[in-house]
Amino acid sequence: MSASVPSHLSIVVLAGGIGSRFWPASRPERPKQLLPLASHRPLIQETVDRALSLVPRSRLRILAGRHLVLPFRQVLSEPDEELFWVEPRARGTGPVLAWAAHRLHAQDPDAVMISLHSDHAIEPRGAFLQLLPRAAELAAREDLLLTVAVPPNRPETGYGYLRPGPALETGDPSFRAWKLGAFIEKPDEAAARRYLSQGYLWNSGIFIWSTARFLEEVRLHAPEIARHFPLLDQGDVDGFFAQAPHVSVDEAILERSGRVGTVEATFEWDDVGSWDALVRTGSPDDSGNVVEGEGQVVDGEGNVVWAEDGPVVLFGVHDLVVARSGGITLVTRRDRAGELKDLLGRLPESLRDPEKGGG
Repeated sequence: MSASVPSHLSIVVLAGGIGSRFWPASRPERPKQLLPLASHRPLIQETVDRALSLVPRSRLRILAGRHLVLPFRQVLSEPDEELFWVEPRARGTGPVLAWAAHRLHAQDPDAVMISLHSDHAIEPRGAFLQLLPRAAELAAREDLLLTVAVPPNRPETGYGYLRPGPALETGDPSFRAWKLGAFIEKPDEAAARRYLSQGYLWNSGIFIWSTARFLEEVRLHAPEIARHFPLLDQGDVDGFFAQAPHVSVDEAILERSGRVGTVEATFEWDDVGSWDALVRTGSPDDSGNVVEGEGQVVDGEGNVVWAEDGPVVLFGVHDLVVARSGGITLVTRRDRAGELKDLLGRLPESLRDPEKGGG
């Protein structure tokens, strides 16, 4: 790695999501980042610890809404509110990363930025810590926006895919990188199986780029965001977020730019997207059941049980998710656990958020 990159490296952690697919345990005031879904510690704590192994605290920032700053500080035992950059309103990853890059670039025109999500499970940690600095050096040297791509181990329909293009020279066969061929939206099962056999990779949502290159690509390809940069120049963050569209960084910039590359992950990765993910990130018993809290499964296989609000007992059932939290019990099939966002749209607010509704 070049001597110049480490001193200019910063990390931002995207921590503004709700995690509705983990309802009822995950709610607006307690999103899934605050839950211990990949280990005995909250996801946000695992993410921050990984980041602090790469950069000092002064070059780490957590991007989140104001209502989440206090619960995050409590979980992280963090007295310093300066660690947090507050999003005035949710606008998707496109505007929030443009804002973060703009702010970092103003502080350091040579800044190289790594963007992490606060709800990923990553193992082994050592492989992650080795890969990211090398990717930062590659992004700076090749002047590219880089994604981290994960080799798939199943035909997953819940992830976006990447098609690698021409290989990039890295000088190390264990560090593989390409110009990006194409972004592929979440596929159906038949397409996912086809992608698995054709060498496509999962899009992890971990990004690395120089702030100068990223901001230039925003100006070139996302004028709907860039036209509001003068508000940031004037320090009007509220105005920027009020005017910017709600759009992902993939859709607004990465899918439009010709300066995107990808590096292959050398670690196991999971975005812990729904209750079914606990079968992968948790510790199943001999019958494939994952039980957290006061749960018991008798004569059952392949169940996920989350019981933080009193005992939950399953008897003679298979492949269910049973989650008890906040006075609400959810029962669904594991193969439908990813549809909870749709379910919440059909429920009254008193059930969607029992802290407000008293349910």
